[in-house]
Amino acid sequence: MKACNLCPRSCGVSREEGQRGFCGESGVIRAARAALHMWEEPCISGTRGSGTVFFCGCTLRCVYCQNRSIADGEVGKEISTNRLAEIMLEQQERGANNINLVTPTHFVPQIAKAISAARANGLALPIVYNTSAYETPETLKILDGLVDVYLPDMKYFSPVLAAKYSNAPDYPETAKAAIAEMVRQTGTACFADGNGIAEEGIMLRGVIVRHLLLPDGLEDSKAVVRYLYETYGDGVYISIMNQYTPMPGIGDKYPELARKVTDEEYDELVDYAVSLGIENGFIQEGETALESFIPDFDMRGI
Repeated sequence: MKACNLCPRSCGVSREEGQRGFCGESGVIRAARAALHMWEEPCISGTRGSGTVFFCGCTLRCVYCQNRSIADGEVGKEISTNRLAEIMLEQQERGANNINLVTPTHFVPQIAKAISAARANGLALPIVYNTSAYETPETLKILDGLVDVYLPDMKYFSPVLAAKYSNAPDYPETAKAAIAEMVRQTGTACFADGNGIAEEGIMLRGVIVRHLLLPDGLEDSKAVVRYLYETYGDGVYISIMNQYTPMPGIGDKYPELARKVTDEEYDELVDYAVSLGIENGFIQEGETALESFIPDFDMRGI
């Protein structure tokens, strides 16, 4: 981190000396919440909840971000690597099914040390790495053998959309390479049988790729789903989400994003996935688009 290149931005700043690059964070971990989370895929949350740790800062910063208060660093608390290890053990004591590290990329060296320390002190839960997939394979290799489940997004297939909404025209190719490395590390998915520390049906190893349908984004979404299935078949699970929520003021600059996706748009994407032959996947049903998936970033558990 003396010349940080942990993410594809490769800012080169000395975060060890307190400098901040695109992610907005120095070399000291900052987090905003550590608590049981019920809103992930069923094989992540289960009935007991996922032991999430929400980190501050972000290497992508999408214009429609729902977690902007922590992505921009407005809220958060500094913690040590040892404290992060303690938080993981506390989540285990709460009955969590896993340790779920949310937006972790820019703190990977510290996270790797914390996982090792927590495991040395009795952590037995699977580690979930919850990411935008704007990652380098080199950074992900630091986590080889430490992370059990990867939970990346694949946000765009079009570099034009990636540039417009995330200031990252290289996102599609970068995410492809990152997901390939994740699949290499985890291999075939496996699930708990209920006889271990996690409840039955919880993913113990594997990759779930999330894709959020955006308004007017149906054709790009179809391209994402098609790419994932043609590349990995049922070797990865695909989670197709309809929960896009327009944040205040988004329509001023991006009028197309000032609405939720329609039932017709989402149903067409799901039907397309089914027509491809996808079997290992998740969809959102009912009123999920009307729910709030934004937790309170109140330093709970930090």
